[in-house]
Amino acid sequence: ITAHLREDRRHIQDRDIYLLRQVVQTRLNFEMANTPEIVAIALRLKPEIVCLVPERRQEVTTEGGLDVVANEQALTETRKRMNDAGIEVSLFINAIPTQIQAAAFVGAQFIELHTGRFAEHFADESERETELQRLISAAKQAHALGLRVNAGHGLNYENLPLLHRVPHLLELNIGHSI
Repeated sequence: ITAHLREDRRHIQDRDIYLLRQVVQTRLNFEMANTPEIVAIALRLKPEIVCLVPERRQEVTTEGGLDVVANEQALTETRKRMNDAGIEVSLFINAIPTQIQAAAFVGAQFIELHTGRFAEHFADESERETELQRLISAAKQAHALGLRVNAGHGLNYENLPLLHRVPHLLELNIGHSI
């Protein structure tokens, strides 16, 4: 189960995430911004994994990946705090080699590849293939660096089957659009 407690609380509320923690018997993936308030909630909540995502107030949903390169120190500090509490860490990133390398440097256990561009370009066969190849290359690079690979954003029952071509995928975050 994946749930995103945004800073502005427009998806779910604090009570919701704590109730989920009580009832989820499988793996709880807590999507979160890297802010002091949300980090403190995650440390109290103790999900199995957190996925650090960027948040911008104006966006309807997460529109792209974290800039790990520009935020290595802050992300490393949060990763250490989560790991010390027994929580695995995933970084939601675009399929860009420098970002994948930085995710490994930060010490994340997982990356979650942003599949938004793949989903947006799904109707255009050429663009779709370009984006699929980018995801394939990213997954191979991440795996070679010892990162486990998840993916998500904009996925649905029409575009999901093509992602079987991406190697090393462990989990997909499909969301409510299915």
